Amino acid sequence: MTAPRPPQRPPRPRTTPPRRRPPQDGRPVRSGKQGGRPVRSRKQDERPRWGMRVATGLSVLVLGAGGIGHAVVSSLEGGIGRVDPFKDMKNRPQSGHGTNLLLVGTDGRDTITKAEKQKYKLGGAPCHCTDTIMLVHLSADKQRASVVSLPRDSYAEIPAHTDRTTGKKHDSHPVKLNAAYAEGGPALTVRTVEHMTGVKVDHYLEVDFTSFMKTVDAVGGVQICTARPMKDSYTGLDLPAGTHRLDGGRALQYVRSRHVDVGSDLGRMQRQQKFMAALIKEATSNGVLLNPVRFQQVSASVLGSVRADEGFGTEQMLELGKAMKDFSPASSEFTSVPIGNPSFPVKGIGSTVQWDAAKSKKLFQALREDKPLAPAKPKPAAGAPKKAQATLVDVAPEEIRVQVYNGTPKDGLGKDVDAGLRATGFNTTDAPLNGKLRDLARTLVTYDPRWDRSAKSLAAALPGSELKAVKGQGATMEVTAGSDFTKVRPVRAENKQTGEFATVTGDEVVCP
Repeated sequence: MTAPRPPQRPPRPRTTPPRRRPPQDGRPVRSGKQGGRPVRSRKQDERPRWGMRVATGLSVLVLGAGGIGHAVVSSLEGGIGRVDPFKDMKNRPQSGHGTNLLLVGTDGRDTITKAEKQKYKLGGAPCHCTDTIMLVHLSADKQRASVVSLPRDSYAEIPAHTDRTTGKKHDSHPVKLNAAYAEGGPALTVRTVEHMTGVKVDHYLEVDFTSFMKTVDAVGGVQICTARPMKDSYTGLDLPAGTHRLDGGRALQYVRSRHVDVGSDLGRMQRQQKFMAALIKEATSNGVLLNPVRFQQVSASVLGSVRADEGFGTEQMLELGKAMKDFSPASSEFTSVPIGNPSFPVKGIGSTVQWDAAKSKKLFQALREDKPLAPAKPKPAAGAPKKAQATLVDVAPEEIRVQVYNGTPKDGLGKDVDAGLRATGFNTTDAPLNGKLRDLARTLVTYDPRWDRSAKSLAAALPGSELKAVKGQGATMEVTAGSDFTKVRPVRAENKQTGEFATVTGDEVVCP
């Protein structure tokens, strides 16, 4: 009698999808189908090329996050162009703590069609220079990213070098910072930045015009809030005040615009930083890093137009991606180099941006020493109620002087209004008075027409209030509280910079 056979063990379920073999040429898998293999249409590849290259560069930093795996990142690495910006470099700054990346966007327009140039206002000849330059410092504990914008028109002393186009040898001479790339490419750009900052660059990332729009579209657009209408005829930007989800095309216009702010380049850098924070929020909150399909779409878009140093490979991407997996907008901080003279004249060059020598030295010393640039925020007390979200306003409440009056018979109403405005940041007199009107039904804000932006910011904190212009009143706003007053609505400036280095954190500039 034959012994019964033991029951067979059921097959183990597959816990991970089968690994997809990358194409033999190492290029990322593309969308669409042709001959059973996904491809991208030619029309898609000819999308307009412009945007905030640094936002795209930051997308590179999130590669490898979310447990996507070594094999996928390795297959995508083949799409990166390589450059050697550190060749034959000597007398470099000493390494500090953490990792420093130089993110550079170049002014290339080779593949943009005539129709696209017209639609996105991209006319003019390229200067073959850097349009955007930022230093990104990732802290040694991988808990913080500090981003410092370097104005492209910064006054710079280029080290002695050989012109990459003519082969002619040049002595050290003054230029605008963005001209270093035109004269000596990535190597001279790195040398110049290291010479100016004293910060050793560990990795170099260079992004062209293609990836920005593709990246924005791949993550499903980016949400931007603006406290006032923004219109720029040079770029075609036309945004009313409020919240907007920008696709690649409109995002392109948003980060390019230079004619919607008093300080054109400073305002543009602030918008670029704000956009970076919003992109980080989008990438870390909507599952991009945890969804292999979306991850590959986003990363393939980015890597197809990125150039990096040879040392920035799979392992570095995985390490940085792992660090940024737990990032939130609050993990990032943004600032610009402190400016001493925004219009420093240089013979033969024109107007340049001269840094504040003492303040910029302290800023870059903080980077080398791996210190936060933004002041520490007090932690909320245990059990404390969550603060109400603040409405964005054009002028910071700290900059607005307010005198409060009580326009009703109710005792203490003026004191309540003054305290509420002061709590949200307004510079009140802390001495409310009784108003001439004692039966006012609707709260009234009177202001000098010269300070209309401040008046609108104040009125946003007093829902339902009436605005009335009074010529000659001066810079102090006057609030007469009416019987309709209930509470002060929290408000905050669109670009609230704090601390010694005028820094903002990502959570302070993304939409409330």
